[in-house]
Amino acid sequence: MTTQPSGPDVGELDALLAFAIELAGIAAQPALQHFRSQTTISNKLQAGFDPVTEADRQTELVLREAIAGRFPDHGILGEEHDEKMGNSPWRWVLDPIDGTRSFICGTPTWMTLIGLELESRPVIGVASQPFTGEIFAGNGHEAFVIHEQLKKPLRCTSVTALADVLAGTTAPQLYRASGHQDRLDRVTGAVRHLRLDADAYFHCMLAAGQLGISLDTGLKPYDICALIPVIEGAGGIITTWDGGNAADGGDIIAAGNRQLHEACLKLLA
Repeated sequence: MTTQPSGPDVGELDALLAFAIELAGIAAQPALQHFRSQTTISNKLQAGFDPVTEADRQTELVLREAIAGRFPDHGILGEEHDEKMGNSPWRWVLDPIDGTRSFICGTPTWMTLIGLELESRPVIGVASQPFTGEIFAGNGHEAFVIHEQLKKPLRCTSVTALADVLAGTTAPQLYRASGHQDRLDRVTGAVRHLRLDADAYFHCMLAAGQLGISLDTGLKPYDICALIPVIEGAGGIITTWDGGNAADGGDIIAAGNRQLHEACLKLLA
Protein backbone atom coordinates (compact mmCIF):
# COMPACT_ATOMS: atom_id res chain seq x y z
CA MET A 1 0.00 0.00 0.00
CA THR A 2 1.34 3.43 -0.98
CA THR A 3 1.59 5.92 1.86
CA GLN A 4 0.42 9.43 0.97
CA PRO A 5 2.74 12.25 2.05
CA SER A 6 1.46 14.10 5.08
CA GLY A 7 0.73 17.80 4.86
CA PRO A 8 2.30 20.53 6.98
CA ASP A 9 1.40 20.65 10.66
CA VAL A 10 -0.30 23.62 12.27
CA GLY A 11 2.94 24.94 13.67
CA GLU A 12 4.60 24.99 10.26
CA LEU A 13 1.64 26.78 8.66
CA ASP A 14 1.60 29.34 11.47
CA ALA A 15 5.30 30.01 10.95
CA LEU A 16 4.85 30.39 7.19
CA LEU A 17 1.93 32.76 7.68
CA ALA A 18 3.99 34.82 10.11
CA PHE A 19 6.77 34.99 7.52
CA ALA A 20 4.30 36.07 4.81
CA ILE A 21 3.14 38.90 7.09
CA GLU A 22 6.80 39.79 7.65
CA LEU A 23 7.23 39.93 3.87
CA ALA A 24 4.37 42.42 3.63
CA GLY A 25 6.28 44.73 5.95
CA ILE A 26 9.45 44.31 3.90
CA ALA A 27 7.59 45.16 0.67
CA ALA A 28 6.00 48.31 2.07
CA GLN A 29 9.09 50.53 1.90
CA PRO A 30 9.91 50.24 -1.83
CA ALA A 31 6.23 50.47 -2.75
CA LEU A 32 5.55 53.59 -0.67
CA GLN A 33 8.77 55.20 -1.87
CA HIS A 34 7.21 55.53 -5.33
CA PHE A 35 3.56 56.04 -4.35
CA ARG A 36 2.20 59.51 -5.18
CA SER A 37 5.50 60.44 -6.79
CA GLN A 38 6.49 61.14 -10.38
CA THR A 39 7.51 57.55 -10.98
CA THR A 40 8.30 56.28 -14.47
CA ILE A 41 5.41 54.41 -16.08
CA SER A 42 5.80 51.83 -18.85
CA ASN A 43 3.06 50.13 -20.85
CA LYS A 44 3.17 46.35 -21.31
CA LEU A 45 0.72 46.39 -24.23
CA GLN A 46 1.02 47.61 -27.81
CA ALA A 47 -2.75 48.01 -27.96
CA GLY A 48 -4.39 49.09 -24.70
CA PHE A 49 -2.90 50.12 -21.38
CA ASP A 50 -1.35 47.76 -18.84
CA PRO A 51 1.03 49.92 -16.78
CA VAL A 52 4.10 48.83 -14.86
CA THR A 53 6.31 51.05 -12.71
CA GLU A 54 9.65 50.85 -10.98
CA ALA A 55 7.70 50.21 -7.78
CA ASP A 56 6.36 46.96 -9.26
CA ARG A 57 9.83 45.73 -10.21
CA GLN A 58 11.69 46.82 -7.08
CA THR A 59 9.05 45.53 -4.70
CA GLU A 60 9.05 42.10 -6.29
CA LEU A 61 12.86 41.93 -6.19
CA VAL A 62 12.86 42.74 -2.47
CA LEU A 63 10.29 40.00 -1.85
CA ARG A 64 12.24 37.47 -3.92
CA GLU A 65 15.47 38.23 -2.06
CA ALA A 66 13.81 37.78 1.33
CA ILE A 67 12.18 34.49 0.32
CA ALA A 68 15.38 33.10 -1.17
CA GLY A 69 17.25 34.01 2.01
CA ARG A 70 14.80 32.13 4.23
CA PHE A 71 13.62 29.32 1.93
CA PRO A 72 16.17 28.85 -0.89
CA ASP A 73 14.49 25.65 -2.13
CA HIS A 74 11.05 27.23 -2.59
CA GLY A 75 9.83 28.20 -6.04
CA ILE A 76 8.74 31.77 -6.82
CA LEU A 77 6.23 32.97 -9.43
CA GLY A 78 5.84 36.73 -9.78
CA GLU A 79 4.27 39.10 -12.24
CA GLU A 80 7.33 41.15 -13.10
CA HIS A 81 10.25 38.69 -13.26
CA ASP A 82 10.93 35.18 -14.54
CA GLU A 83 9.71 32.22 -12.52
CA LYS A 84 12.22 30.59 -10.20
CA MET A 85 11.77 26.82 -10.14
CA GLY A 86 12.12 25.28 -6.71
CA ASN A 87 13.22 21.94 -5.29
CA SER A 88 10.27 21.54 -2.93
CA PRO A 89 6.47 21.38 -3.17
CA TRP A 90 6.22 25.00 -2.00
CA ARG A 91 5.85 27.95 -4.39
CA TRP A 92 5.41 31.64 -3.55
CA VAL A 93 3.10 33.58 -5.88
CA LEU A 94 3.64 37.34 -5.87
CA ASP A 95 1.95 40.42 -7.24
CA PRO A 96 4.02 43.31 -5.88
CA ILE A 97 1.55 46.04 -6.89
CA ASP A 98 -1.88 44.65 -7.68
CA GLY A 99 -3.89 47.54 -9.12
CA THR A 100 -1.07 49.51 -10.76
CA ARG A 101 -3.65 51.80 -12.39
CA SER A 102 -4.86 52.77 -8.91
CA PHE A 103 -1.23 53.14 -7.80
CA ILE A 104 -0.35 55.63 -10.54
CA CYS A 105 -3.58 57.56 -9.90
CA GLY A 106 -2.61 57.94 -6.25
CA THR A 107 -5.66 56.10 -4.90
CA PRO A 108 -4.95 53.68 -2.00
CA THR A 109 -6.77 50.60 -3.30
CA TRP A 110 -3.70 48.86 -4.75
CA MET A 111 -2.26 45.98 -2.75
CA THR A 112 0.80 43.78 -2.40
CA LEU A 113 -0.27 40.15 -2.78
CA ILE A 114 1.80 37.34 -1.25
CA GLY A 115 0.54 33.80 -1.69
CA LEU A 116 2.07 30.43 -0.88
CA GLU A 117 1.11 27.20 -2.62
CA LEU A 118 1.71 23.65 -1.49
CA GLU A 119 1.66 21.32 -4.49
CA SER A 120 -0.28 23.95 -6.51
CA ARG A 121 -2.86 24.54 -3.74
CA PRO A 122 -2.96 28.01 -2.12
CA VAL A 123 -2.55 27.54 1.63
CA ILE A 124 -1.28 30.92 2.85
CA GLY A 125 -2.33 34.37 1.70
CA VAL A 126 -1.48 37.94 2.65
CA ALA A 127 -2.86 41.08 0.99
CA SER A 128 -1.27 44.29 2.24
CA GLN A 129 -2.21 47.95 1.70
CA PRO A 130 0.86 49.78 3.01
CA PHE A 131 -0.54 53.31 2.74
CA THR A 132 -3.50 52.54 5.01
CA GLY A 133 -1.42 50.13 7.08
CA GLU A 134 -3.78 47.17 6.64
CA ILE A 135 -2.63 43.56 6.30
CA PHE A 136 -5.28 40.96 5.45
CA ALA A 137 -4.11 37.41 6.08
CA GLY A 138 -5.49 33.87 6.04
CA ASN A 139 -4.68 30.19 5.87
CA GLY A 140 -7.97 28.83 4.52
CA HIS A 141 -9.25 28.01 8.03
CA GLU A 142 -9.10 31.44 9.62
CA ALA A 143 -8.55 34.98 8.42
CA PHE A 144 -7.81 38.29 10.09
CA VAL A 145 -6.75 41.87 9.44
CA ILE A 146 -3.92 43.64 11.24
CA HIS A 147 -4.23 47.43 11.52
CA GLU A 148 -2.43 49.74 13.93
CA GLN A 149 -1.04 46.68 15.75
CA LEU A 150 -4.55 45.35 16.39
CA LYS A 151 -5.59 41.94 15.05
CA LYS A 152 -9.25 41.52 14.13
CA PRO A 153 -10.88 38.34 12.78
CA LEU A 154 -12.46 38.49 9.33
CA ARG A 155 -15.87 37.00 8.66
CA CYS A 156 -17.94 37.09 5.50
CA THR A 157 -21.54 38.26 5.47
CA SER A 158 -24.35 35.94 6.50
CA VAL A 159 -26.86 37.74 4.22
CA THR A 160 -28.01 35.27 1.56
CA ALA A 161 -30.09 37.37 -0.88
CA LEU A 162 -28.27 39.00 -3.79
CA ALA A 163 -30.66 41.95 -3.71
CA ASP A 164 -29.48 42.78 -0.18
CA VAL A 165 -25.70 42.79 -0.71
CA LEU A 166 -23.11 45.09 -2.24
CA ALA A 167 -20.71 43.90 -4.94
CA GLY A 168 -17.44 45.04 -6.45
CA THR A 169 -15.37 44.55 -9.60
CA THR A 170 -12.45 46.27 -11.27
CA ALA A 171 -13.57 47.82 -14.57
CA PRO A 172 -16.48 47.32 -17.00
CA GLN A 173 -14.23 47.73 -20.03
CA LEU A 174 -12.54 44.45 -19.13
CA TYR A 175 -15.91 42.71 -19.48
CA ARG A 176 -16.66 44.45 -22.76
CA ALA A 177 -13.27 43.47 -24.18
CA SER A 178 -13.78 39.80 -23.32
CA GLY A 179 -17.43 39.62 -24.42
CA HIS A 180 -18.83 39.38 -20.87
CA GLN A 181 -20.70 42.67 -20.63
CA ASP A 182 -24.08 40.90 -20.49
CA ARG A 183 -22.92 38.84 -17.51
CA LEU A 184 -21.76 41.94 -15.66
CA ASP A 185 -25.10 43.61 -16.42
CA ARG A 186 -26.99 40.67 -14.93
CA VAL A 187 -24.98 40.82 -11.72
CA THR A 188 -25.35 44.60 -11.56
CA GLY A 189 -29.11 44.28 -11.85
CA ALA A 190 -29.33 41.59 -9.17
CA VAL A 191 -27.31 43.14 -6.32
CA ARG A 192 -28.10 46.21 -4.25
CA HIS A 193 -25.18 48.14 -5.73
CA LEU A 194 -22.05 47.34 -7.78
CA ARG A 195 -18.94 49.40 -7.07
CA LEU A 196 -15.98 49.71 -9.47
CA ASP A 197 -12.21 50.03 -9.50
CA ALA A 198 -10.69 48.58 -6.34
CA ASP A 199 -9.07 45.40 -7.70
CA ALA A 200 -7.96 43.00 -4.93
CA TYR A 201 -9.19 45.38 -2.23
CA PHE A 202 -12.77 44.40 -3.10
CA HIS A 203 -11.94 40.74 -2.37
CA CYS A 204 -10.58 41.77 1.03
CA MET A 205 -13.75 43.75 1.71
CA LEU A 206 -15.71 40.61 0.91
CA ALA A 207 -13.68 38.74 3.54
CA ALA A 208 -14.41 41.58 5.97
CA GLY A 209 -18.16 41.24 5.41
CA GLN A 210 -18.58 44.60 3.68
CA LEU A 211 -19.45 43.06 0.30
CA GLY A 212 -21.43 39.96 -0.56
CA ILE A 213 -19.96 39.47 -4.05
CA SER A 214 -16.65 40.33 -5.69
CA LEU A 215 -15.80 39.28 -9.21
CA ASP A 216 -13.19 39.76 -11.90
CA THR A 217 -12.41 38.61 -15.41
CA GLY A 218 -9.13 37.57 -17.04
CA LEU A 219 -7.02 37.20 -13.90
CA LYS A 220 -3.59 35.58 -13.70
CA PRO A 221 -2.54 33.23 -10.87
CA TYR A 222 -0.58 36.00 -9.13
CA ASP A 223 -3.75 38.17 -9.12
CA ILE A 224 -5.74 35.69 -7.03
CA CYS A 225 -3.53 33.11 -5.25
CA ALA A 226 -2.99 35.20 -2.10
CA LEU A 227 -6.69 36.06 -1.83
CA ILE A 228 -8.03 32.49 -1.81
CA PRO A 229 -6.85 31.55 1.73
CA VAL A 230 -8.10 34.91 3.03
CA ILE A 231 -11.59 34.54 1.56
CA GLU A 232 -11.93 30.88 2.47
CA GLY A 233 -10.55 31.53 5.94
CA ALA A 234 -13.27 34.14 6.43
CA GLY A 235 -15.97 31.63 5.43
CA GLY A 236 -16.38 32.71 1.81
CA ILE A 237 -16.36 30.75 -1.42
CA ILE A 238 -14.18 31.58 -4.44
CA THR A 239 -14.21 29.75 -7.78
CA THR A 240 -14.18 30.40 -11.49
CA TRP A 241 -17.47 31.37 -13.12
CA ASP A 242 -18.14 27.73 -13.96
CA GLY A 243 -17.48 26.60 -10.39
CA GLY A 244 -13.91 25.42 -11.00
CA ASN A 245 -10.62 25.99 -9.19
CA ALA A 246 -9.73 29.68 -8.93
CA ALA A 247 -6.00 29.17 -8.28
CA ASP A 248 -5.03 29.32 -11.96
CA GLY A 249 -6.85 32.61 -12.49
CA GLY A 250 -9.34 33.30 -15.27
CA ASP A 251 -12.86 34.58 -14.60
CA ILE A 252 -13.33 34.66 -10.83
CA ILE A 253 -16.34 34.93 -8.53
CA ALA A 254 -16.09 35.25 -4.74
CA ALA A 255 -19.14 35.17 -2.50
CA GLY A 256 -19.74 35.56 1.20
CA ASN A 257 -21.61 32.26 1.51
CA ARG A 258 -22.84 29.32 -0.52
CA GLN A 259 -26.30 30.74 -1.24
CA LEU A 260 -24.86 33.93 -2.72
CA HIS A 261 -22.30 31.93 -4.66
CA GLU A 262 -24.89 29.61 -6.22
CA ALA A 263 -27.18 32.51 -7.13
CA CYS A 264 -24.36 34.46 -8.78
CA LEU A 265 -23.09 31.42 -10.71
CA LYS A 266 -26.51 31.20 -12.35
CA LEU A 267 -26.23 34.81 -13.49
CA LEU A 268 -22.76 34.18 -14.91
CA ALA A 269 -23.67 30.94 -16.73
